[in-house]
Amino acid sequence: MDTYEKNRQAQVRYLYSRAAFGATPAELTQAVEQPLRKTIRQLFHNSASVSDLIVVEPEQNQTRPVLRQLVRDGQLDKEMLRERIKQNAQKIRDLNLLWVDRMAAGSGALREKMALFWHGHFACRPSGQNALFMQQYINTIRRHALGKFSDLLMGVSKEPAMLQFLNNQQNRKNAPNENFAREVMELFTLGRGNYSEHDVKEAARAFTGWQYTPAGQFVFRERVHDEGDKTIFGKTGPFVGEDVIAALLANRQTARFVTSKLYRYFVNETEDKKRVDELADQFYKSGYDITDLMETMFGADWFYDARNVGAHIKSPVELLAGMRHTLGITFDQPQPQIFVQRTLGQTLFYPPNVAGWPGGRSWIDSSSLLFRMQLPAYVLKAAEVTIRPKEDGDVNTETLARKGGNNFRTTVDWPAFEGAFATVDDQKLTDAIAGALLPFALRPDQRTLIVSQAGTANDRSQRIRSLTVSIMALPEYQLS
Repeated sequence: MDTYEKNRQAQVRYLYSRAAFGATPAELTQAVEQPLRKTIRQLFHNSASVSDLIVVEPEQNQTRPVLRQLVRDGQLDKEMLRERIKQNAQKIRDLNLLWVDRMAAGSGALREKMALFWHGHFACRPSGQNALFMQQYINTIRRHALGKFSDLLMGVSKEPAMLQFLNNQQNRKNAPNENFAREVMELFTLGRGNYSEHDVKEAARAFTGWQYTPAGQFVFRERVHDEGDKTIFGKTGPFVGEDVIAALLANRQTARFVTSKLYRYFVNETEDKKRVDELADQFYKSGYDITDLMETMFGADWFYDARNVGAHIKSPVELLAGMRHTLGITFDQPQPQIFVQRTLGQTLFYPPNVAGWPGGRSWIDSSSLLFRMQLPAYVLKAAEVTIRPKEDGDVNTETLARKGGNNFRTTVDWPAFEGAFATVDDQKLTDAIAGALLPFALRPDQRTLIVSQAGTANDRSQRIRSLTVSIMALPEYQLS
């Protein structure tokens, strides 16, 4: 591989790490042979369509109120009630695992990566272990992940899971609850400091009546809606919730706030103010077209600046999905993937609070760093670990380790991975594998250490596997 090819490979490896969940060596080889612009278009093309994640049908869903009514009617005893609640919690874990499968599959990875970002932006946890509500919530996010932010904002704001999580079911004209209105302004659109307490109180009145049915349908209940005039952002009228959303979208600060978060997630946590201002202006003028904004980011020369490469610490889910995709890993039993998420501090559908996961350096602490670096060896060698997972608020996963959640049994598509390096000289093998996996070239001391660790390999296949595990255990593999 000449210098041009090495530079191009580094460029597309970086693109795949940010716009997807990494690339296989074969994908990198193909991308190197075509213009970068074509690779970017292909990523968007592969994510053009979407199919829903389904673990529960609406008619099968039994909410806690329904289950308690069955107990009162004598159709369930307390033991059966506990079992049904456990089954509901299991469906949410099934939804988690199904989504990770989609992330790791590769095709449509850009959509899933965007959805992961929006899941942190529109952070929501399950209330009452309602799997149907979470299923609808995440499919709405995935459906609009690359569309218009206005559709995404409206769709998520009307999801029963979000209305329940932010207490809008309790927001009534005679008993206002400001939680939903406050978070829509602070976390979804304007950001803290860009609205007044009066705006929040008045917007909360406008959102009265935004409720949902037990079957998971959004409804507007006129009898609990405050029909009086409200004054929001200096304008007065008998506003309803849709009017508040429209007013928030008309405010350019919404474009600035959302663009800033996207830039810090996909480019660099240190914001370039002038660049974000320009992108936000484009985002606003495009009518909040997410695809238009992301194509501009991924196609810009500055996106590939050296200061951006390796500046992002992979989140636990990015790390897990990326390993699976790059090496074609499947878990014989999927539960250990929940264990990995909990141990590293990012369990899908269980963000720590309404602000989502803080990301960045918060992903790394003394307890998680060692497990992160050992994870490739656990997964690729199908090992059992004894580390305890972190608490995520889901009491039903506390027994996960006791049930074998920490027992890694996997199948790795080694033939495909090894085949990508079939024509590489033995002397160049270490750097070739590192070039496919790391954001930076190996330092001489790292190369010496890795080669020595692979020194006992019996054949080329074993050597590739040993080198791969050692390279993925380097701290640099935690970066993208």
